[in-house]
Amino acid sequence: MSIVFEVSIVLLSGVLLGLFYFYSLWLTIKQIPTTAYPIRLTIGSLLGRLAITLIGFYIIMDGQWYRALICLFGFIVGRTILTRTKGKIRKSEEVQLQN
Repeated sequence: MSIVFEVSIVLLSGVLLGLFYFYSLWLTIKQIPTTAYPIRLTIGSLLGRLAITLIGFYIIMDGQWYRALICLFGFIVGRTILTRTKGKIRKSEEVQLQN
């Protein structure tokens, strides 16, 4: 496998892991006001997101430290993408969050 292809796959995997982690976090935060058990939702979501993300990092890393760094960079890129697309709070959502 060529190094360019390997780096591309690892980077894309990191981006996907970042998108998964932070989109799941966003969904959890939106559900907290409507759930009867917010602590259970928060802890369950945290454990699920962490487990999937850490297992993904472990599989992608495959014992090579440079893959972990590339995947981490992709994870941060995924976070940045999601922050820029979902970060804008609409006035109606802001009012709901304040109440």
